Amino acid sequence: MLSPGPAQKVTIHLNEDTVSDRDFLYNEIFSFLFSHGVAGATLTRPEAGFGSHHRIHTANSSPRGSEHMPVRIEFIESRGCVEALMPALCELISDGLIEAQETTVFKSVAGRESV
Repeated sequence: MLSPGPAQKVTIHLNEDTVSDRDFLYNEIFSFLFSHGVAGATLTRPEAGFGSHHRIHTANSSPRGSEHMPVRIEFIESRGCVEALMPALCELISDGLIEAQETTVFKSVAGRESV
C-alpha cells in the first residue's frame, strides 16, 4: 500500500491502437505496472484529443468510431518505485509521452473487497 508522504504521479499519454510485440501497448503497460506491484493505475479514454501530429481525433471522427483515440494511464507511487520502474517503462513506450509530477499522498486506505 502507498504510504502518506511525498510521491510521484506518473501520466502516460498514448494512442489506444498503438501495439507492442504482444498486445495493445496500454494492456502491456497495465500488466507491467500490476506485475511490478504498483499500488494502482487508471486508464482514461477521453472524448477527443490531438498529439504532436496535430490531427484532431474524436470518438465520432471515423466510421469505425474510436480509431486512433488517445488514452491516458496514471499512477501514483513513491519516488523510489517510480525511479526503479522508469527505465523499463521508457523502454516499453514506442509512441507517446511519459510525464511525472511531484505530489503528496495525505491518505491511502485499501477498503475491504466485497465478495
